[in-house]
Amino acid sequence: MSGETITLTTEDGQFTAYVARPAAAKAPAIVVIQEIFGVNAVMREIADGLAAQGYLAICPDLFWRIEPGIDITDKSEAEWKKAFELFNAFDPDAGVMDIQAVIDRIRADPGCSGKVGAVGYCLGGLLAFLTATRTDADASVGYYGVGIESRVGEVEKLERPLMLHIAEEDQFVPKEAQAVILQALKNHAQVTIHTYPGCDHAFARHGGEHYDADAARHANGRSLAFFQQHLA
Repeated sequence: MSGETITLTTEDGQFTAYVARPAAAKAPAIVVIQEIFGVNAVMREIADGLAAQGYLAICPDLFWRIEPGIDITDKSEAEWKKAFELFNAFDPDAGVMDIQAVIDRIRADPGCSGKVGAVGYCLGGLLAFLTATRTDADASVGYYGVGIESRVGEVEKLERPLMLHIAEEDQFVPKEAQAVILQALKNHAQVTIHTYPGCDHAFARHGGEHYDADAARHANGRSLAFFQQHLA
């Protein structure tokens, strides 16, 4: 499945997004929120996979304010160094504003049914949480979000369904942080949380060092069922 690149214009400037379209003339849309490696092959593969499942998928370049067009991997020390530099320079609040712009754009697309979800990984997992609390996305899913524990107070604003996947051995989300997240969110009517014993950060990153095929299959199946329920 081949995707296309589109350009979005905001008050702050222009940025691009990768779009993968399903076979159906109209379908729900899902915003795919990047890891710290930019809109790379892994993110495009996720978007293509969602399109194959019948969704209109869009993956925006959220690092555009720092450096547009980031497309790196997790395979070299230099790329990891670059990724963490980008992560440290990134403004999540501006990122969420950009995600709202993406939601608005894709919701108005002739191929969109009007329903829009979001799914994010790593940095994108945090942004998926903030997307759920700050935007009008219909449903959001976050995988191993980094930094959610410092923003759990935002759950007071949560009015739409949110699913979180937490790796119990996540090197970037220690046990103490996981406890804060679980305590704050577990009883919220809109929140569903799944934890994955023995799994490290990025267990669902296909080809990654900590990829766990069984856990990824379970998590992805749960995410698809969640979207089928809330984006229909």
